Amino acid sequence: VAFQAIWNRHYIKNVQVIFKEDFGIAGRGGYFDEYGMIRDVMQNHLIQVMALVAMEQPLSFDAHHIRAEKLKVLQSCAPLRMDDLVIGQYVSANGKLGYLEEPTVKNKNSNR
Repeated sequence: VAFQAIWNRHYIKNVQVIFKEDFGIAGRGGYFDEYGMIRDVMQNHLIQVMALVAMEQPLSFDAHHIRAEKLKVLQSCAPLRMDDLVIGQYVSANGKLGYLEEPTVKNKNSNR
């Protein structure tokens, strides 16, 4: 609503949703090892943020109307390719453990 006049394809070339944490994995290694960081953060959080930011104004703030507008956004997105992504793995820094040093990570052979 606040961006309505300029928030459209005529004035915006691209929008980047960036996720960065400065506290390491904070004991979540076992969870990420089993379910995956991309599945947890990207699928559950970042795509929701992207859909909320990109959606048209819903008819009302009813959950059904918001969901319908978010669905339109998601259906209009091209599938992601690995070439479109920058992915990495936590490494030890500033006194924080890296992913493979985290005691809760069972798969120490992980490279992604």
